[in-house]
Formats: sequence, structure tokens, C-alpha cells
Amino acid sequence: MTAKLDNATALYMEGIRDGNARAAIEAYTGDRYTQHSTGVRDGVEGFVEFFEGFLARTPERDIQVVRSIEDGDFVFMQVSQSLNGGESKWITMDMFDTDANDKIIEHWDVITEWVDESVSGHSQIDGSTEVTDLDKTEANKAVVASFVDDVLVNGRGETMTKYVSTETYIQHNPLVGDGIEGVGAFMTQMAEAGTPMVYKYVHKILGQGNFVVSYCLAQMGDDDLAVFDLFRLEDGLIVEHWDAMEPLPRGDMLVNQGKF
Repeated sequence: MTAKLDNATALYMEGIRDGNARAAIEAYTGDRYTQHSTGVRDGVEGFVEFFEGFLARTPERDIQVVRSIEDGDFVFMQVSQSLNGGESKWITMDMFDTDANDKIIEHWDVITEWVDESVSGHSQIDGSTEVTDLDKTEANKAVVASFVDDVLVNGRGETMTKYVSTETYIQHNPLVGDGIEGVGAFMTQMAEAGTPMVYKYVHKILGQGNFVVSYCLAQMGDDDLAVFDLFRLEDGLIVEHWDAMEPLPRGDMLVNQGKF
């Protein structure tokens, strides 16, 4: 791991899993700490304020970093959390910006609840974890950027086979089946229910080797959502997908700049 990934991981493990919130936030952040996590104020004191309460409520914390990538100054992590002996279970996707000293200066996250059963039979976190094909990083980022623009933002579903493998597309969204057919069935189901999912804005695309992640604003029915989509690619095509989505907080709930 590099220093920036070490710092992001340590903030999670030492600050949250091990319960040393103040020591970790002071050790691993830079001159500022701009926060986009729902309910958490900016800065050291905002982090401590939120997590002191969290730590008191959840004395048992099994937290594991499942996947991580880094791209320039940015780090992305997919994390599983089982709290109080499995009383509640969550999947978190986090993005960190870092300064010239590799200290964390800004943080975004999306938190979604663990689901025990899925349409595909895959869990929200299983599957490949190894970062490979480092020489293909930029090409893979370009594939995902075009996929997000064509298919997710502009709704050109007929172009999906340009970007997604027709032979292997492993799906970890618990509501969606494997393959392009699974995506189509899910989108049809949502449209028939009057809650089609439409992507409105692409905030960031990060990649390292065979893994690329997008962070977007989407709309499902009347709800605005922050969505991380994590893709694994092989031979220039998307072959595996994980995601996390969270409703945007209402204006009266905002304590920071919001999810974006």
C-alpha cells in the first residue's frame, strides 16, 4: 500500500473499528477535513462528535476493507461493517482526497444496508479483489466513462454490449440478476413500478488497473440518490459490478456541503 491508502485504511481501522476517533482523525488528516458523509460535520471536531456517539452505541465492530484502489490523489474503498454481533450490517463505499503529504483532506461516502438474499445468488461483497492490468487503467476508465454516459445517463441501453461482456457479467446488486438480461429485467421492473432509475450527474470516475468506480447523482422515482458503482473489467469489457446507493439528506438535515 502507498502512504495515502495506508492513511485512509488507518482512519477506518484505528478510528472506527478500534475506537480511537480523535487520535486517528488528528494523525491521518491534513490542514482541512471537508466532509460529505451524512450527519458528519467538517473538521476534526465534526468527526469526533459523530463517532463518539457511534462508538458508544456500537461497542462490537467487525469492520473489513474488502477492496481498495487509488488514482492520483484519490483513494476508494469498499468496506463491510457488522455491528454488535450482526445486529446491523452495512456496506460502505468511501472516496478520499489527499494532499501533497498523502494526508486526507476530503471524504465522500455512500452507506447501504446488507441484504441476506440476492436475485443473482452473489453477495454484495464477494467476488474478485485482486488489482491487475495496471497498464490498462486509462483504457478501462474510458470504457466505464462511456458506459456511464451512454447507458446510465442518456439511457441508450442498446449500446450496452459495447461495454459489458455478453458472456460473463456478475452482478452484486442484490436486486439484479446476472448478465445483461438481469439488468434489463430490473430496469423494466422499475419502469413498470413507476420508479425508473435515471442517472443525472457524474461527479467522479476513478480507476486502477481492472477496477473502475464511478460516483454519480441518480434519481429513482421522487428520490435523489448518491450512487457508487464499482466495475471490474477484462479485455476491455465490464464483467463484474458492485454498488451502493443512499438517499440524499433533506436540506433541514444537512450539516455539511452535502453528498457531492
